[in-house]
Amino acid sequence: MGIDRRSFLKIAGLSAVLGIGGGSVTDLLVNKDVEASEAVCTENALHAKRWAMVVNVKKCSEHKDCKKCIEACDSWHNIPNFHNSKDEVKWIWKDDYEHTFPDQECEFMSEDIKKAPFILMCNHCDQPPCVRVCPTKATFKRPDGIVAMDFHRCIGCRFCMAACPYGSRSFNWRDPRPFIEKVNNNFPTRMRGVVEKCTFCVDRLADGLQPACVEACPYGCLVFGDLEDPESEVRKLLQENVTIRRKPELGTMPSIFYIV
Repeated sequence: MGIDRRSFLKIAGLSAVLGIGGGSVTDLLVNKDVEASEAVCTENALHAKRWAMVVNVKKCSEHKDCKKCIEACDSWHNIPNFHNSKDEVKWIWKDDYEHTFPDQECEFMSEDIKKAPFILMCNHCDQPPCVRVCPTKATFKRPDGIVAMDFHRCIGCRFCMAACPYGSRSFNWRDPRPFIEKVNNNFPTRMRGVVEKCTFCVDRLADGLQPACVEACPYGCLVFGDLEDPESEVRKLLQENVTIRRKPELGTMPSIFYIV
């Protein structure tokens, strides 16, 4: 059939997460030239060779109290609110420079940068250590660079959490469903014992939509696009501005860039 067991499991798992019908999976299996990322796409789907995001910290600093990106992400992805830090589930959040870049501290750095809010999420690394340690392949890297999650295949071993050097994954210690304020039926809820994280909104990309956080930001602080396209807005911003990435010395090659 032209497809190995690992590819089959990836496709089947992604199908279960996104709730697509069997037709797309069947089409994929009989056509070995079709990628898993294409099987769930609509005609308006957004495509890229490698997705990336640029966070303009300068703009974000001008609106420190704004949480629209976080609220949009929480709402779309049915993220529970346990009202305590112990059980907290985070896909996107804010932190200061000291905790975001502990290896790049400088005593002469501008106080504005030290106090600036840094938007954090999964870095969708080009060399993701979380993927290498997952025993069930519940987390895997797509051809377009997105480090995706199949929540149904996660066994809760938390190896991926131990491997991630950015603290970008959360574990459901309790059943999250009773703590979802308003369920979004367009995205699956999770259960106790499942690890979760930012997925760059793969389901929205398949429908031709930008990630929820990008769409919700009224100030243009978050820019999403194809890192391999010289004409993309992401590439233009990287060419015109000095940017930094988290823990570059680890060689994971994050797909999140920060304009400081």
